[in-house]
Amino acid sequence: MKRFVLFLAMVIVGFITPAQAQPGAPNRAMPPSIGRIYGKIVDSTGKGIQEASVLLLQTRMDTVTKKPKDVLLRGVNTQANGDFNMEDLPIAGNFKVSITATGYKPQDRNVKFTPPVFDLDLGRLNMETDVQQLSAVVVTSSNPKLRMDIDKKVFSVDQNIVSAGGTAVDVMKNVPSVNVDIDGNVTLRNASPQVYIDGRPTTLSLDQIPADAIESVEVITNPSARYDASGGNAGILNIVLKKNKKSGYNGMINAGVDKRGGMNGGANFSFRQDKINFSASAFGNKMKNRNTGSTDIRNLLSSPNLLVNQDNTTKMNNAFIFGRVGVDYFATNRTTLSLSGMRVNGKFSPHDFLTTDSVYDDGGYVSYSERNATNKREFTAYGLQGGFKYLFPTKGEELTGDFNYFTADGSNSALYNTDVYSAKGGNQTGISRQQILGDGTMSFLTVQSDYVRPFRSAGKLEAGVRAQLRKQTNAQGNYFYDFTTEEFSLVPSASSNYRNTDNVYAAYLSLSDNIKNFGYKIGLRAERSDYEGELTDTKQTFNNNYPVSLFPSVFFSQKLEHKQELQLSYTRRINRPFFLQLIPFIDSTDQLNWSRGNAGLKPEFINSIEASYSKTYSGNNTFLASVYYKYSTDLITRFIDTIGTADVKRPIATYINANSSRSVGLELTSQNTFTKWWDANGNVNIYNSKINADNIEGASQDAIWSWFAKVNNTFKLPSNFKIQLSGTYQSKTNLPINQGGGFFGGGGFGGGPQSAAQGYIRSNYGVDVAVQKSFLKNNAASVTLNFSDIFRSRRFDQYSESPYFIQNSYRLNDAPMVRLNFSFRFGQMDMSLFKRKNMKGESESMQATQGL
Repeated sequence: MKRFVLFLAMVIVGFITPAQAQPGAPNRAMPPSIGRIYGKIVDSTGKGIQEASVLLLQTRMDTVTKKPKDVLLRGVNTQANGDFNMEDLPIAGNFKVSITATGYKPQDRNVKFTPPVFDLDLGRLNMETDVQQLSAVVVTSSNPKLRMDIDKKVFSVDQNIVSAGGTAVDVMKNVPSVNVDIDGNVTLRNASPQVYIDGRPTTLSLDQIPADAIESVEVITNPSARYDASGGNAGILNIVLKKNKKSGYNGMINAGVDKRGGMNGGANFSFRQDKINFSASAFGNKMKNRNTGSTDIRNLLSSPNLLVNQDNTTKMNNAFIFGRVGVDYFATNRTTLSLSGMRVNGKFSPHDFLTTDSVYDDGGYVSYSERNATNKREFTAYGLQGGFKYLFPTKGEELTGDFNYFTADGSNSALYNTDVYSAKGGNQTGISRQQILGDGTMSFLTVQSDYVRPFRSAGKLEAGVRAQLRKQTNAQGNYFYDFTTEEFSLVPSASSNYRNTDNVYAAYLSLSDNIKNFGYKIGLRAERSDYEGELTDTKQTFNNNYPVSLFPSVFFSQKLEHKQELQLSYTRRINRPFFLQLIPFIDSTDQLNWSRGNAGLKPEFINSIEASYSKTYSGNNTFLASVYYKYSTDLITRFIDTIGTADVKRPIATYINANSSRSVGLELTSQNTFTKWWDANGNVNIYNSKINADNIEGASQDAIWSWFAKVNNTFKLPSNFKIQLSGTYQSKTNLPINQGGGFFGGGGFGGGPQSAAQGYIRSNYGVDVAVQKSFLKNNAASVTLNFSDIFRSRRFDQYSESPYFIQNSYRLNDAPMVRLNFSFRFGQMDMSLFKRKNMKGESESMQATQGL
């Protein structure tokens, strides 16, 4: 109880109103030098002017005269066609571009950087003998940890030390609005979101993405028409990977170890000069976690009731390697070509020990069994991405095109040895040996193109087309040991062999503009899809063609005085059943977890409305409040049914269309800088959810009011020490809607399948802490020690019921987990590793504003 009170106090402190933060408390982090200014200098006939001088100046206060003066930051000469380009510019301050050329009058322009856009296209600048063009605009920019756009929230996570040496699962634990359970399953407002990487869907799971490769996370609770309408009913989590934005070369190496001897390490290197940007990175992780759990089941189908108690211990021995190489070629100031490739390899070898004690509630003893399960699973995945971006002379007009090809193959094997006894410690009465052997492949290709055309001062028309083509095969044999022949024999009826393809085609149109302080974004997306599947043993086929459906999206924003803003949005989305949810094949490969598809499933449609209020205070203090409502028809959810004869029945997991579901909630997010050494962010989500399954006997669920809280504190101490303290709390809540696993997903727990419509999860909380020490010149090196779930309280405690059974399940991950990590950054500006032409007029005085 004392620990819970301590955590509750942390949440309350994290939500002290931003107005109470120290006014003007500085943001100690220096804004990054990632700005870019480019354009073309032409004469009155439109011909480019060669060797024109372009200088970038910044107004600063002279410490001697106490008067403002212009300081030179950068200078370049135009190319033969009149193009000029300046990169790695500071994004905060007052700037002036000064242009001179022999035979022409000088020209000055005041410019601005407007977050999140730090590329300024000055377009075609005419040099005339009698006209001087002036425009004065001034801005001060910063790099806050929270940034709000009209259709998403962006959280910077690259300075998060609690997740050092971990994976994207650890990163998500500190992103507001996101909840992570002990298995690494992520929910957004109690439903499963889609995961994107750099704006594209991915089949990688979060534990296959290293934390050190992530720069920011975009939380898109109500996706616009630009994004896929299908897949997931809780929005999108877009993971933005780190990219090189500096000239010269730079990189980082890191290594770490945890309390179990699991190791992690990696390195990244990149260089950028002239027209080439090259980057390469590799990360590896080895995990040796230990998990424990227990399950109590009361079988209501027997009289007297059968009581089953199961205790489970799992030892993990997992490893994966992630590698990525990319090249950007800046063909001209307006044309960029990109190509990158990635490879991921994972090996998973968990060992499970499960004991099952079965008795009748009248005292009659049934049996006791011990099951040892040895599993091996390996996959290798390759990805290739390419694209181009063309910037038209009109500012803001652009055309992009890209493709994303991903292919993977995997294999798995499992050996289940079960020994049955008359009682615990009694005589052996039975032996069972089962073996699973399988392999599979998957590939998908995504091709898309987007066009943006500005109009008036702030208007924008966007249009795009997209196609996604996916193929999957699976071959899995189920074998039982024949003690007579002393060989494993295949059981064809219990094996799972299939192939399937599914394709999605889409197009969208979006219009946005600002009218004074009022902004809007209206879009419409059209999608159609088809799938075809076959059970390769029986040659039984399944197919469907979903006709074109329309998905509107509407966003409004109104800026108020004193840095306040109101937003309102509406979207419509779809969740189509995938192949494994549809095939009526009984999968009994895991004897404790049978499952079956439902060929009668229909698509689920989701309508969402969200209203938000935000207020920005001085010192990067931000407060955000959101009210949301979501209504789904024909909700696809897991359901526990029975199979067998009237005398002998067993539970089996399947999928159903519930009549509907609805959720309503209030979410509060706060980003505070209390002092120059303490900043914090907090998030509270209060929600009520209900699944209406009156159409299915025994599947009704009562509505539950629940709340989820998260707080993250960072303390900057003397001698370059930093401490991060974070915590989460989840009250009793309905089970999140389960959309099923991915291609490389694992199996269920020994206690049996789950149903979102037939149970709830009991409350839990967790506290994490990390300490970091930076050292060497420019703090290039750091050592981080982090502890996750220090009170061993982030457990999974679930209750499920149906007309057939009552079940309680409890599990606890390896806690507290301790990791020690070391990282070292290196880099050099203006490298001379490659012979290149001298950039005339380059000023060395800009070094004071640059960083590695």
